[in-house]
Amino acid sequence: MTLSVCVGSSCHLKGSYDVIEAFKALIEKHGVGDKIELKACFCLGRCSEGVSVKADNEYILNVNASNAEEKFIGEILPLVK
Repeated sequence: MTLSVCVGSSCHLKGSYDVIEAFKALIEKHGVGDKIELKACFCLGRCSEGVSVKADNEYILNVNASNAEEKFIGEILPLVK
């Protein structure tokens, strides 16, 4: 699975770097580094909806450092095959 975190200007200002760091730690914690490729990307077109993340073809919106673990466990891990 490719996990893309937007680092465009809007998401950058909303904390995308912190989301990337949280996801790096969560990928390691859950032992899924061989199944998830974490990437930074530019605009996903959801600028008004907080930091945007795309897990393959699924959008996960309004991600921030405070809810990154909840979003990872609830919305990303179930997509890992």
